[in-house]
Amino acid sequence: MYRKYQKVSEKIVESNPYWDYRVDEYILPNLKQGKYYYVHTPGSAMVIPILDEKFVMTNQYRYLNRKMSLEFPGGGLKPDYSPRENALLELKQETGYVAGELIEIGQFNPCNGLTDEICYVFLAKNLELSKQDLDESEEISPILLSKSEIESKIKKGEIWDGMTLASWSLYLALQEF
Repeated sequence: MYRKYQKVSEKIVESNPYWDYRVDEYILPNLKQGKYYYVHTPGSAMVIPILDEKFVMTNQYRYLNRKMSLEFPGGGLKPDYSPRENALLELKQETGYVAGELIEIGQFNPCNGLTDEICYVFLAKNLELSKQDLDESEEISPILLSKSEIESKIKKGEIWDGMTLASWSLYLALQEF
C-alpha cells in the first residue's frame, strides 16, 4: 500500500518572475528524513489551434538548446488570469489568431520528478487573424501544418518539444472516440 511522505518544511532557494527553485524536507513512512529539490511554477497553458484542417504552430529559437523549435503556442500562467484566459492570450500573442471557440482537452505534468507544474491544453477553433503581440525578446513565426505533416516532422525529430508532443498525444487520444 502506498503511504505519503510527510512534509516538514519548504524553502525557496531561488526565485525569478517565472518559477521558484524549492527544497522540501520530509519524513518517509519508515521515519527516515529526506530533502526534495524541485521547480515550482504557477502552471502553463498550451493551445492546439485548428484553421481549415491545418494546425497553427510556432517556429521559435530556443536558447537552451541553441536551435529552432516547432511548437504549439503556449506559455506560463500569468497572475490573475485563468488557464483559459492565458491560453487565449498566448494564442494571440504568438500567432496573431483569436479563437472563437476554446475547449480544454486535458492536463499533464511536463516532468513530475523535476517540477510540480500543470500544463492545461486547449483546442482552439473558429480562428480569426488579428495581429501578433510578441514580448520584446520573442521572435516567433506562425506556420500552418496538416496532421500528416506534423506526424512526419515528429518521426523525423523536427518536432522535439516535450510540451508540444504531450499536447499532441492528448489531441490524438480524443480523435479515437
